[in-house]
Amino acid sequence: MPDQNHIVIQGLCQNNLKNISLKIPKQKLVVFTGVSGSGKSSVVFDTIAAESQRQMNETYSAYVRGRLPKYEKPKAERIENLSPSVIIDQNPLGGNARSTVGTISDMYSALRLLYSRIGEPHVGTPSCFSFNNPGGMCPECSGLGKVMTLDVLPLIKEDKSWNEGMVELPTFRVGNWYWKQYTDSGLFDLDKKWQDYSERERNLLLYGSEEPGGKRVSKQVEGIHNMMSRLLLKRDSSELGETSAGRLAKYVRESDCPLCHGKRLNGAALSCKIAGYDISEMCEMELTELKRVLGTVTDPKGRSVAESLVMTLTRMIEIGLPYLSLNREAATLSGGEAQRLKLVRYMGSALTGMLYIFDEPSTGMHPRDVHRMTRLLRALRDKGNTVLVVEHDKDVISIADEVIDVGPLAGKNGGEVLYQGSYQGLLGSGTLTGKAMEMEIPFKAEPRKPQGFLPVKHASLHNLKQVSVDIPLRVLTAVTGVAGSGKSSLIRDVFAGQYPEQVILVDQSPVTATGRSTPATFLGFFDDIRKQMAKENNVSAALFSFNSKGACPVCKGRGAVTTELVFMDPVTTTCEACGGSRYSNEALSYLYKGKNIVEILDMSAEEAEGFFSGRPKICRALHAMVEVGLPYLSLGQPLSTLSGGERQRVKLAKYLGQKGNIYVLDEPTTGRHASDVKTIMKLLDGFVEQGNTVVVIEHNMDVVKLADYVIDMGPDGGTLGGEVVFTGTPQALAEHGQTITADYLRKR
Repeated sequence: MPDQNHIVIQGLCQNNLKNISLKIPKQKLVVFTGVSGSGKSSVVFDTIAAESQRQMNETYSAYVRGRLPKYEKPKAERIENLSPSVIIDQNPLGGNARSTVGTISDMYSALRLLYSRIGEPHVGTPSCFSFNNPGGMCPECSGLGKVMTLDVLPLIKEDKSWNEGMVELPTFRVGNWYWKQYTDSGLFDLDKKWQDYSERERNLLLYGSEEPGGKRVSKQVEGIHNMMSRLLLKRDSSELGETSAGRLAKYVRESDCPLCHGKRLNGAALSCKIAGYDISEMCEMELTELKRVLGTVTDPKGRSVAESLVMTLTRMIEIGLPYLSLNREAATLSGGEAQRLKLVRYMGSALTGMLYIFDEPSTGMHPRDVHRMTRLLRALRDKGNTVLVVEHDKDVISIADEVIDVGPLAGKNGGEVLYQGSYQGLLGSGTLTGKAMEMEIPFKAEPRKPQGFLPVKHASLHNLKQVSVDIPLRVLTAVTGVAGSGKSSLIRDVFAGQYPEQVILVDQSPVTATGRSTPATFLGFFDDIRKQMAKENNVSAALFSFNSKGACPVCKGRGAVTTELVFMDPVTTTCEACGGSRYSNEALSYLYKGKNIVEILDMSAEEAEGFFSGRPKICRALHAMVEVGLPYLSLGQPLSTLSGGERQRVKLAKYLGQKGNIYVLDEPTTGRHASDVKTIMKLLDGFVEQGNTVVVIEHNMDVVKLADYVIDMGPDGGTLGGEVVFTGTPQALAEHGQTITADYLRKR
């Protein structure tokens, strides 16, 4: 009889996995561990999650399938006993300026329903409270809460005439087409300076009419203000091109809507109140305050809706998001915050027997809050679900019913299951993970002394309370505090904004917008590889680019061919002509040291460093990849497939060897194995030794121990945060600090 209590996988060879077989217990909390690139995600996401989603999608009609994501069948002999899956990853929530915590969590819909039932005076249906509906939105800003205004006067030089280049826009340079349109119109004295213009002449130049909003005097003259309004505010930047539009955007000012004052709604919606608050005021409240207010609702017509909202708010607060408000824009949430928000949505689900899959749910969480999140993971399991977690955090790994450790190392040196069993068994397993869980990192023995300071004065952005602090130079500083305490506001927004010439922000955001970019192109050594191959074979370097002459003629360098099948899903198949390599046969016929261009791009950074010995420029870039902890990354891997932590390290590799900079890193340990902490800190110490300043925003207590200096924010999150509660050495924080971070530093 088949084993229904386990997910059974046999002969799995996905990515770097080496023909592994697994039995994963169902209705348990199972944590997958291992170094970055070991193969954890290949098992959990590329195999279990992908196959579960693929089989679920096959149950829908062809019409529905055509609108769902496509999943490749994993490379495995057998996969059995899968359940329908829910994937809670760290991808940004997306959306636009209209997407908020309230709209994404559906809490705003419930709040609108509450106002339509018991709000006084009665206004109408729930749609009357929607800033995305014409019946509720502010007519001035169309529900955005902000308006854009143009200030074009800085473009016009007061002491210059048309003939001297009065308008400082490339399109209006003397002799250019736009310049001729205006100067040939007969409306302007070409030698008269702007400062001598009459009001009528100024209006003609700015608006093409004798008064703002008046009738155009000439077809040739649109008016500088009108033209820029059309190109920038009305989002038609095609005429100027992307670069020019970006350059002109600095003349656009964003401000609160003068009619609704940022509340997004019309007067009727804002006149309706519950407990003395309009709906916008409730959305401005932090979640803890909103929960308190909704708890006072006693009207029987709205009590059930209010109770449902209070339950969701309680879960949001428990998972460590008490400082958020419903009107917080989705685009401003970190990956960890977005993931926790997704988790809360599923906590209210009545479904059981599901498969929940998490990607490092502790990301962005202070140790104080991790236990709250683990409580929710256990609650999901206790409802009869299977919970699979990819994780590096000791506190999460320790609560697992079963741990599966993948390794031993990354890339080609990984892909094996090293251990499966209890957490206690892992500690004695001898694997890298097991050893890392037992390892105790001491405080840095001799912290460096700051070589001067850069001041931040009276910062009041977001929840910062007139913060003044000195950022130390030529040392490694850890900025700590619970989520929402003001770390990022102080360092990323205020400090980096005050010193833009000196600060280099090395965060985890995508490094490119195209799917064709690779480590070789980003770090700038692919051209050197192509030139070397061209020189070796006496041919054009363009032959070794799949975006140019070297592209496969069938798939045009894409590596795949898509066939449209009218009433069925389009079928994407690997290009038979090039086998997915993207290159033409001619390009592949040329070799360098016995390898063609595809074989070179398939090499890891570590392999390639030896292969290209004697080529200093290429080797410098490859050595930088190895130094930042990416020896396993292949030269041709699309950057779009990298994790946040890997993206951050690729960016760091670009700056290795530079001096005199201030590097700001946002959680550099994200996605890193516990055994990597010392390696990361050694790397960052190296940056300081070269004469740089390094500031890390971090929750990892081991990183804090190894810093030279600490700036601790708090005392808590949201309105209870926004203050500097400690500055000094990590040792002093542990010995004398009366903060949440100090408490956890002492525990470690």
